[in-house]
Amino acid sequence: MTERRIPSLDGVRAISITLVILSHLVKWKHISVRVLGHYGSLGVFVFFVLSGYLITNLLLREQERISSINLRMFYLRRAFRILPAAFVFLAVTSVLYWNQMKWYNVAAAVFYVANMDLSRPWIFGHLWSLSIEEQFYLLWPFALKKWYRHRTGIVLCAFWATPVFQTALYAFKVHNGLVASLPVFSSQLAIGCLLAILAPRIPRIRGPIALAMLAIFIFVPWFPATSPARTLFELFVLSPILHVAVAGLVLHVIQVPYRLLNWAPVAWLGRISYSLYLWQELFCSHPAAHAGYFLIVPSIACACLSYYLVEQPMLRLRDSWTRRPARRQQAPASTEDMPLRAGA
Repeated sequence: MTERRIPSLDGVRAISITLVILSHLVKWKHISVRVLGHYGSLGVFVFFVLSGYLITNLLLREQERISSINLRMFYLRRAFRILPAAFVFLAVTSVLYWNQMKWYNVAAAVFYVANMDLSRPWIFGHLWSLSIEEQFYLLWPFALKKWYRHRTGIVLCAFWATPVFQTALYAFKVHNGLVASLPVFSSQLAIGCLLAILAPRIPRIRGPIALAMLAIFIFVPWFPATSPARTLFELFVLSPILHVAVAGLVLHVIQVPYRLLNWAPVAWLGRISYSLYLWQELFCSHPAAHAGYFLIVPSIACACLSYYLVEQPMLRLRDSWTRRPARRQQAPASTEDMPLRAGA
């Protein structure tokens, strides 16, 4: 089955990974870490929205095609996509920095609960987001299959659960692993899921509305949540608006594929973004480093090795394994019925 990539999304990934890397490098140039740090977090947020959208889109198309969701095949495909590159990174860094970590730090990373491990060493600092995504991949397809008719209600509950949960953490002054647990970020994933569910019914987003959403994306992270009242305003008003704006921008660039986002070098950067996110931590976040932006070079070099020597061979192996049972199913009537390749 030939798969198509969704226009512009590799370009969106390229922008997101660039924001993450720049937020890690600003300390070497004495720029305000707080300001660019917000945009680094926003880059991860966009990855969450894309994950929610892409995974839900694939699952919905499968439900429409065969009136069911094959969880075993879904988890198998996700394992081939995510685990090999991550385990290579874990193996290399565990050997290089074994004296800076405990066995439970490695165990938390291997089992994708690093987000709950607040004692993890700096080299595993970025694995919190991968843990969040993996937990989402584990729970959401099962929930969607079991309660398919209630998918919109489930997503809306997850969306509003985040500010409620964060308010509870704030009120009870919780400082343990719950501060980085899945419910803290569920709204970011949920808005992507909601976008996939509602996208066919959303009209074309015009330029002025897209510009307004872009302004929200740029300026909301500057809001100073420096008091309880400001924090509540951010949680229950500004953050939901920001989430809707990001989802709207994602849909807009799909509806109107901008040349820059689909330019070959930008799209290529987006395609290697997973490996680049893994390996940039080793160079761009090293606590003893004193260099500048040239640290991007070894990060990209390692990402290329990971992408071409690990990711791509494993994806080809995945496709050869999963194509066999797929042939037994009825072929799609047209290319419009084929699943769009997530690439995430």
